[in-house]
Amino acid sequence: MEFIDTHSHMYDEAFAGEEDLAMQRAIEAGVTKIIFPDIDSQSREAMFSLADRYSSNIFPCLGLHPTSVDAGWKTEMDLMEKHLDRRIWAIGEIGIDCYWSREFLEQQKEVFRIQLELASQRNLPVIIHSRESTELIIKILKECSHLGVRGVFHAYSGSIETYREIQRLGDWHIGIGGVLTYKKASIAETVKEIPLEKIILETDSPYLTPVPFRGKRNESSYIPHIARKLAELTGRDVEEIAETTTCNAQKLFKL
Repeated sequence: MEFIDTHSHMYDEAFAGEEDLAMQRAIEAGVTKIIFPDIDSQSREAMFSLADRYSSNIFPCLGLHPTSVDAGWKTEMDLMEKHLDRRIWAIGEIGIDCYWSREFLEQQKEVFRIQLELASQRNLPVIIHSRESTELIIKILKECSHLGVRGVFHAYSGSIETYREIQRLGDWHIGIGGVLTYKKASIAETVKEIPLEKIILETDSPYLTPVPFRGKRNESSYIPHIARKLAELTGRDVEEIAETTTCNAQKLFKL
């Protein structure tokens, strides 16, 4: 079985000195391709450096994460845009985060709109971060519907009604990760009603580690555990989960 981890921060300091071992474990687990969403200028060089070392397996993106948007956001955007001559596979991780702080909410909205325009210009998908901000994001996506942007709602935890509203906005996938394996996770019920053709798998490593490794650092090699849980919940074979979600990711990111 072949899997794709569509959201990993393996370049994070949590993996310092262990990146090669983590990559080896991922490949041995069948996770042969990994999407690297960007955060900001502080970690971007580490991201590209690791992606260059594993150019057949790692596919980097470019974007300014909403929690990195502050009074100096214009400088951060300038630093990001200097890398636009590189091959990238998506604009992300972008969006709005109202969980950590709402201090720069208006700036987050502006940066989100700018990056949606960039994705449209480049004909690239977007990776959307929507922590406690889904309604705001849907509102902006409606305002920007003329851009024809497509992509994924990363770490989706919304209701089936919200999923259906998202689908009315265009071609959107749902990123499913380790939270699916948690006790009483609402997504475990919602995912039963989401078409498999709209689901892609992700870890968000080093965060959101699935059961039975919860409490430890997450990594891409744990994707099969998420796939098995999805198979269990939806009454499918894990082979079908692997084949379909991999195909979905290949089409979305043009891998």
